[in-house]
Amino acid sequence: MEDADDFDNGIPGFEFDENDWPTTNDKPKPFVDRYFSRFYRTDLNGKTGEDQCVLCHSNKICLVTLAKSHPVIVQKKTVSSINFEAANGINRLDNKVSGKGKRGAQWVKANSILCKIKCTDETEYLIVSCVRGMLIEINENILDNSNLIAEKPEDAGFIAVIMIKRNEFDREMKQLLSQEKYQGIVKKRLEESEKQPEIQESGISKEMSQVS
Repeated sequence: MEDADDFDNGIPGFEFDENDWPTTNDKPKPFVDRYFSRFYRTDLNGKTGEDQCVLCHSNKICLVTLAKSHPVIVQKKTVSSINFEAANGINRLDNKVSGKGKRGAQWVKANSILCKIKCTDETEYLIVSCVRGMLIEINENILDNSNLIAEKPEDAGFIAVIMIKRNEFDREMKQLLSQEKYQGIVKKRLEESEKQPEIQESGISKEMSQVS
């Protein structure tokens, strides 16, 4: 059994420092840019473009989201349903966490399935945890409005909250791609897609250029 003391317990409220507030001539930074670092996994499930983003806070809390290069976002698909049934009869919605020690939390590995997304064009995508840790919660917003996953991936449409053990945090981060490396991969894909007329005609190439 994992020791609860190995974690930074709780999800503290985010306190705004006066230095975070913009001056008269500045535009306010998005909340994510102020408090989180972006990391990525690409080509998940062995499929090109199925990328996910992990928003990491210094308290070892991670928000799992779709990357902006994911087909659901790039191709402007509409999410029609989300299935939270994972392997071995586990349902992520049954995850019930209580107390300081996060009792009852499901443990997930980097490749553990969180959910399956189905779109109106009948395409389906498996979403994985990306990191090892405790599943703290599934975002309830996407239960009521599944398309938030595509519309606001770094805001109301994040998928899940995962907490990593303190002594494993650095190791887990090393398994992910930095923003710079991720953008390099997307740029390379874009260059390759520009050589394929059928992709250019579909408009996907143009959408990918906005990501890189």
